[in-house]
Amino acid sequence: MTVRRDFQEPPRSRPDVVIGREDLFTSAREQLGRGGSVLLHGPAGIGKSTALRALAADYAGAARTVLRCSATESESHLPFLALADLFGLVLEEVSGVLPAAQRTALESALTGRGESTLQRDGLALRLAVLSALRALAVKGPVLVVADDLQWLDAASAELLGFAARRLGDTPVQMLCAVRTEGQEYDRHLRASPPDTLAVRLGPLTRAQVSALLDHRGYTPLSRSTIRDIHRTSGGNPLFALELGRALAESPTRPRPGEPLPVPTSLRALVLSRLEMLSDEARRTLLVASAGARPTLALLHAAGREHAEAETAQAAALGLLATEPEGPAVRFAHPLISAALYAEAPARERRAVHAALSTAASDPIERARHLALATTGTDPEVAARLAEAGALARDRGAPSVAASLGLLAARHTPADSTPGPDERRLQAAEDAITAGEADLARDIARDVLTRAGVPAERVRAWMVVIEAAGQALGDVDAVFPQALADAGDDPRLLALVHYQLAWRGLVVEGDFAEARQEAAHAAELAARGEDRRTELMALSFQASTETLMGHPGAPETVKRALREPQDAYVACHHNGAGSARFRWLIMSDQLPEARATITALLREVRRRGMVESEVHFLRFLADTELRSGHCGRALDLARESLRLARDAGIGEGASAMLASLAEASAGDVDRALVLAREAADHAEVDGDQMYLSRALAALGYAQLVAGDPAGAVRSLRRVRELEQGLGINDPARGRWHGDLAEALVRIGEPGEAQDVIDTARVHALRLGRESVLAVLDRAEALVRAARGEHEAALVRLTSVQDRLGRLGYGLEEARAAFALARLRAQTAAFPRGGTPLPGPASYDEAARLFRRCRALPWLRQVDAAAAAGPAAVEPASVAPPVALDALEGLASMERQVASLVMEGATNREIAARLFISVKTVEATLTRVYRKLGIRSRVDIVRLAAGRRPT
Repeated sequence: MTVRRDFQEPPRSRPDVVIGREDLFTSAREQLGRGGSVLLHGPAGIGKSTALRALAADYAGAARTVLRCSATESESHLPFLALADLFGLVLEEVSGVLPAAQRTALESALTGRGESTLQRDGLALRLAVLSALRALAVKGPVLVVADDLQWLDAASAELLGFAARRLGDTPVQMLCAVRTEGQEYDRHLRASPPDTLAVRLGPLTRAQVSALLDHRGYTPLSRSTIRDIHRTSGGNPLFALELGRALAESPTRPRPGEPLPVPTSLRALVLSRLEMLSDEARRTLLVASAGARPTLALLHAAGREHAEAETAQAAALGLLATEPEGPAVRFAHPLISAALYAEAPARERRAVHAALSTAASDPIERARHLALATTGTDPEVAARLAEAGALARDRGAPSVAASLGLLAARHTPADSTPGPDERRLQAAEDAITAGEADLARDIARDVLTRAGVPAERVRAWMVVIEAAGQALGDVDAVFPQALADAGDDPRLLALVHYQLAWRGLVVEGDFAEARQEAAHAAELAARGEDRRTELMALSFQASTETLMGHPGAPETVKRALREPQDAYVACHHNGAGSARFRWLIMSDQLPEARATITALLREVRRRGMVESEVHFLRFLADTELRSGHCGRALDLARESLRLARDAGIGEGASAMLASLAEASAGDVDRALVLAREAADHAEVDGDQMYLSRALAALGYAQLVAGDPAGAVRSLRRVRELEQGLGINDPARGRWHGDLAEALVRIGEPGEAQDVIDTARVHALRLGRESVLAVLDRAEALVRAARGEHEAALVRLTSVQDRLGRLGYGLEEARAAFALARLRAQTAAFPRGGTPLPGPASYDEAARLFRRCRALPWLRQVDAAAAAGPAAVEPASVAPPVALDALEGLASMERQVASLVMEGATNREIAARLFISVKTVEATLTRVYRKLGIRSRVDIVRLAAGRRPT
């Protein structure tokens, strides 16, 4: 394939910004950083030149000399052209050090004076190129940057390969790119330095294509359109950009069910070989391009009698790749199919769809082809499309149902019942289910421009609100209009008040208001005999009451689960099943919670409910995390986040849970980034409820990262937010133990005890056994900080056993770790000369963390075990003068000061007390201020019984 170089670039943004190549860049940068060479390869348009320019820009500064060449197909017949590009500007610099024969041959090749050829001057030219590179390298590192190696003239390619294979330890690196369709990069690799790393650029994911289009300024494109662009382009960035540009510039969008319009630039790129096909073979390929899953049998049924021979002809030209193990007919690239269809006249397309409307075996496919073969309105066609949409919905393909619904609306006469707008609204609701919120919003807005029936208008407003997701503040103006359209109809009012309940929670952060609105919506729906809305409102009320710690929550959950049920509500992420899951997990019934959420996840996947799948993956990850299955939780959380980003749904909530999982089982730095991302999402959306969850995740990640002061800042804000929201159930966020532990670490045991006492009141009232155990663990740390080591030991031993019985594996391991640290600390500083009973070993904590696959925690255990017991005299033997001086200090301050008296460095103190060096420094500052001294030397003088100077 020949890639034309006249593709238009949109005006904004540098084209060299690389998207979706992080792993590739990491390996390439590591290779270049080691002094090695890199060969980028992949198909046309995959982004090799962009990646090459970005890498060259990164590493050009480290080289004294950068030699560049970029070949083109039209100039590949000109001998020594690439050599002239590489050495033309440095010829004078190197010619003086070359032997006469080499200098003459090189100058002749580069300038065109004389008749230098490889046949006549082969050895001299080869040695000249090698000598020139070595001469440049004597003065400093050399970087050779060569793009489109496949078009390098044969003479230059031979000379460059000869030199590359013989450079040895000479500081010359090569950064090259070559177009390949398979594994034929091997011959280019053989012509590269022996240490060259071959890096293949593959297709971009849908999310990466979306980011690329957004970066280039194609922001109006909907997610459903981006999905089509990704599928049609095959993830090829050049193809995706051209498709995006064509769509952005087009005044009309493709009709439902039709492939994307393919711009002329790409048609020429992929269809040049069609001229070699017979007319009949081309018609057969057109039929295949129109079919969803073309097979030879389908082609025969559509009237293509010689399909085998015609597809074989296309395969020989590289247009088709027939499946060796089956009858499927597959295009070599999706763009070929799209371009072929776009090239065909409209009349020919309709004829193809008419043939497929009887040939296809699937009723959904038959209906789609019938619609695309029909012009104008036709009630029979519209009815068949609506039936096909219902079938697609039942099969768990809501996106297909939405497309069929729009086709049905287009063929529905204006005076029909149901009318075209009613079918459009059904399509919008299917799009919401499929996670295509922007498509749903566009359909609803279109309906609102002309709909006069209150029921249709309210239904459209509900779609607009649903499409806003967590950003309900952005659609505040919708609610008064929806209420006005609802009038006094209880069914319509129930819909609006259900959404007002969500607004009260998300925008106002008022649980009481949200609960009241949900109860009112349930009452209205019951009066209007709308069981679905009644169940959704009851489920929301139950979840709200559960989070509030409201005493009526159990009864409301039972009401939401009573028959008759609605299958959609039963598995919806805001439905009755979800409300039951929340109650189970907050009540420490982890096995039941896991079984419930696993069944719900299975059902929403069957139904194609993307948004619910995002949330249920997160719920299951949360359950596994609490159960101590941290590795499994990390996998699920990452899957939820990928799906959320791909669909643009629930990104903040998924990032929050992914942060908790990363901090427990993965990369703590990544956890910090994700928690801040989740907090940013919540701030932008004005979502107070998820803001508190995101900050709780941030505080936990900071605690695991060894930043207790940062954890205290984050978790204090969580406490303020939840007090304002009216959240009283400590099982909701489970941050109280983390805040208390962080406060102990920074020397604030009094505040830690206040946090524990307040949370314990609510935990006792609600029977939250696991929360009570975690609070007891935190209280043991408070007691240890106050010197009550025996009491702390007893409490921690009990806590570990209780958490193990409840099934909270990670919290059990944290209790074992705290117990081991307490024993190690008292072994180093025994009270009254007697260490605490029990082995001062970290083996049990390590075993439990390893069982959980809690790698960040396991690393902390390993570090603590490696530090070992402090081989110093205990603080209690300090002179009386020193003890008197330290009397007014807090517990943590006394411990730090005592270790300074013994000569320990800040790093040693941090290791012994399991705090950060920054915390040690901050604690010492407070010690200096309280004792009226200025330095560590003054503390040492106190230890010796001398007055500080």
